[in-house]
Amino acid sequence: MPDTNSPQAPAHIRMGSSIGQPATRREGVQKATGAARFAADNHPPGMVHAVMAVSSISRGRVVSLDVAAAKAHPGVIEVITSENAPKLAQDPDAKDNPFMFRLDVLQNDRVRYANQPIAVVVADTLEAATEGAALLRPKYETEATRMGLDSADSFVPPAVGAGGPAGESPGDVEAGMAAASVRMEATYDTPAQYHNAMEPHAIVAAWDGDTLSIDTPSQGMAMAQGRIAGLFGIPPGNIHIRSPFLGGGFGSKGLVKGPQMLGIMAARLVGRPVKLVLRREQMYGPVGHRAATRQTLRMGTDGNGALTALSHHAKTATSTFDDFIEPAANASHALYASPAIATSHEAVRIDTGTPLFMRAPGEAPGSAALESAIDEMALACGMDPLAFRLKNYAETEPMSGKPFSSKALRQCYQQGAERFGWAGRPQAARQMRDDAGTLVGWGMGTAVFPALMFQGHARAVLRRDGTGLVETGAHDMGQGAWTAFAQIAADALGLDAERTEFHSGTSDLPDAGIAGGSAHTATVGAAIDGAGADVIAKLAELAMADQRSPLFGAGNAGVIARGGRLHRRDDEGRSESYADILARAGVAEIEGSGTGAADPAAQSAYAMHAHGAVFAEVKVDPDFGQVRVTRLVGAFAAGTIVNPRLVRSQYYGGMIWGVSFALHEHAVMDRRTGRPMNPNLADYHVPVNADVPSIEAILVEERDVHVNALGIKGVGEIGITGTAGAIANAVWHATGVRVRRFPITLDRLLDA
Repeated sequence: MPDTNSPQAPAHIRMGSSIGQPATRREGVQKATGAARFAADNHPPGMVHAVMAVSSISRGRVVSLDVAAAKAHPGVIEVITSENAPKLAQDPDAKDNPFMFRLDVLQNDRVRYANQPIAVVVADTLEAATEGAALLRPKYETEATRMGLDSADSFVPPAVGAGGPAGESPGDVEAGMAAASVRMEATYDTPAQYHNAMEPHAIVAAWDGDTLSIDTPSQGMAMAQGRIAGLFGIPPGNIHIRSPFLGGGFGSKGLVKGPQMLGIMAARLVGRPVKLVLRREQMYGPVGHRAATRQTLRMGTDGNGALTALSHHAKTATSTFDDFIEPAANASHALYASPAIATSHEAVRIDTGTPLFMRAPGEAPGSAALESAIDEMALACGMDPLAFRLKNYAETEPMSGKPFSSKALRQCYQQGAERFGWAGRPQAARQMRDDAGTLVGWGMGTAVFPALMFQGHARAVLRRDGTGLVETGAHDMGQGAWTAFAQIAADALGLDAERTEFHSGTSDLPDAGIAGGSAHTATVGAAIDGAGADVIAKLAELAMADQRSPLFGAGNAGVIARGGRLHRRDDEGRSESYADILARAGVAEIEGSGTGAADPAAQSAYAMHAHGAVFAEVKVDPDFGQVRVTRLVGAFAAGTIVNPRLVRSQYYGGMIWGVSFALHEHAVMDRRTGRPMNPNLADYHVPVNADVPSIEAILVEERDVHVNALGIKGVGEIGITGTAGAIANAVWHATGVRVRRFPITLDRLLDA
């Protein structure tokens, strides 16, 4: 909040108490009672069902499908293949921006990866469509599968992630390594990981002429509108997307995917509303995943443990037909001070669906390797891991040299270590056991994630009855966005929360941008705050220009908006309600608008990140190598906290995903066929309640006046970035064995 005593404070100040309160989820009762309507819960009149048939090979072409058998099945209405699929207005392989990826939508008979859609069966019932798809019995012309990081020649990509440079190298790393007193080099492998949100990708599509209505889970409705419009040759305004609830997104639902396009195509072809929902095993291919990486880190230090050089090289995989390069090495850009840093990437093309954004893309696998290597370097220097990190604490961003807009990482280290009891940690491995003789280990990892903003818009309305309305086409994928935005809206309008109406989740509302990169709250929150400021300013102008108002002539002093009233800033006893101002002006309502976007000048001047420290305790069976995480403590600093209840929930989710990364999660691929061997929640292991018995998140206070007007940084992805490394380091501390291949399963621990 601006300082109300400052002469530089704006003329019209909103004051409230919603931001910072642990409000419960606005949609919580709906979800708990089953009243929340997700995409696949919609059943418009006349709706039919579509089921995809997918490839069982990863490279080749479809030679034949038994379409006649499928069509003869009772209830089957249509079978769509590459032979009869409608041609699109735009080439689905065309790309004109870094957020556009190639789609498989039955435009030819080529197979580029396992689980690629090769046909769609439309039927009166889901059962009939499923049975019809099974009757297709595809035959293939198969080519040799290319799988694994060593299966093909590597190349240096022109860009990584969403268009960033593939390599950066301030300083002379080789000179720094040569001058070092202590050196280390190690290679770490992370596996392919697949999106497994509780809600699979789904779409219910209905055409009315050239107007299209869609129910689908989306992290970016406006981007989806544009992509669909281009492919089907209609204006974006003809497309109405409803996405009020998402059962998890994590990047997978940020961009519209091929299966959703096939649902739209099927609805147009049969002239009826169509529902298409991916089965769990169909998630492993056409909707993105996190690619495997092999990362080599080299470090050198002087005799006092200060880094002289840091090199981070990542090799990863992408598809044969598109480019998304996991920017894993970039995790070394922002954390540790060194006079010489080099990050670089290479990639191989394999027969897989294109990797895409997955919670903390780049930072998650990159930090797992970096934080493991930092611990190995600390051990080589004979230093405590926390002391080593503090010795190499970066006061400015190492890669760019910019000052941080704010950085409370020291406080994160201090508060997390005190709460965890780190001071009692023996430095050597295999020194702690519990009463049952189980090995006990303690490890830590530093967490960091950039404080990003995209662009979003909001509309605010004040009504004559003294209530307010805020609208924005934002996305709530379970993180609590509806609740946090409603809190920001109440403060922006100077109203109590119960007198503020909030609308979101449909594409006919102002474009809120994309919910990704932990940027949604900052982006949309700034738009809402701006819309509130705009409408309050207009209301204040009405009052201050009206001689009948107690606020008449208050222009120089300005007014404060609080509790549904405007107060003179120089005499708060002189005030007037919103309702009275509008009624006397004969105005039913007054509207304002706002835009949230990054400030280019601030971004140019400062490095902006959220920071944290995660401390982990593990217990390891000394005979069988079974690892259990028994305690996690994370301390995080992320600027203004809109809702501490929701923020803790996000930190918990991130840290639990870190447990998954460290100990459980990996896709097992058949190298002969390129097919995933564990495409289900029974065999693709993720943590359950019993795997995380104790978890705590500390909210470290931090104020950032540069990152945006509200001082908000993102919290959704930072939790994973410190946790996987912390657990790996704890496993070493318990056992004395360093496993450099994730996940750390008992066989890898015993074989190391």
